Amino acid sequence: MPRFSANLGFLFTEYSEIERVAAAAAAGFKAVEMHWPYQVPAAEMRSALSRSQVTMLGLNTPVGNVAAGDFGLGALSGRESEFQQSVDQAVSYGHAIGATAVHCMSGLVSPDAVSVAEQTFVANLKLAADKADQAGMTLLIEPINHRDKPGYFLHTIEQAASIIGQVGRRNLRIMFDCYHTQIMQGDLTRRLKDYLELIGHVQIAAVPSRAEPDEGEIDYHEICRSLDSIGYGGWIGAEYKPRGRTEDGLGWLSTWSQGQSSNDRGAVA
Repeated sequence: MPRFSANLGFLFTEYSEIERVAAAAAAGFKAVEMHWPYQVPAAEMRSALSRSQVTMLGLNTPVGNVAAGDFGLGALSGRESEFQQSVDQAVSYGHAIGATAVHCMSGLVSPDAVSVAEQTFVANLKLAADKADQAGMTLLIEPINHRDKPGYFLHTIEQAASIIGQVGRRNLRIMFDCYHTQIMQGDLTRRLKDYLELIGHVQIAAVPSRAEPDEGEIDYHEICRSLDSIGYGGWIGAEYKPRGRTEDGLGWLSTWSQGQSSNDRGAVA
């Protein structure tokens, strides 16, 4: 049966970042993930997770200079040192709070820089994966759609699989976001099956609204059945933008997560 985690970058934003952990636990989530929790001291975050008996799955590398339009640094030639610093920060913070994975963001590139960007991303990920491995953590790379983020370097599942092959590290996996992949490519159930061995985490949200996964063009009941049938054993991250108060939109969770506790494991794998 599916096991759902709450992405606290989008869910429970009615609360402070620390309070979101307890709110997620009260709503029935046994695992959470975050985008950029670095302003919260690691000791405080770890205590909050321990009090609520919630597993922290993963977090993102810092995006870079937000004012300059950065959205990740991994594929940006000439900024390798900044990217490695962002990896060091993410791995150190993640390890301190007990997280199991770090999502390495590739960044935005122009069409004429794609070839160099791929070489840069591959070289950067080799170093980053080794750092994460020393901390016992997984690295994730996520294709992001060009409607929401025009120019994002990593934007298809096949591209991610190719990069993983070039990097050649056992702890580098795909974060398969159904929302992004549906917009860019579709054919979700086939791609989930074809790339199962490379998938480290799955995320869901309605398309096109990115709201609760109980509306829109994706049948997530079928996606969950497909994940069960192909033997996916990881978590499914609820990374959507609630239509209103988070708790008021969680009817889908109780319906879909029957039997969740009987197959509870604490890792993104």
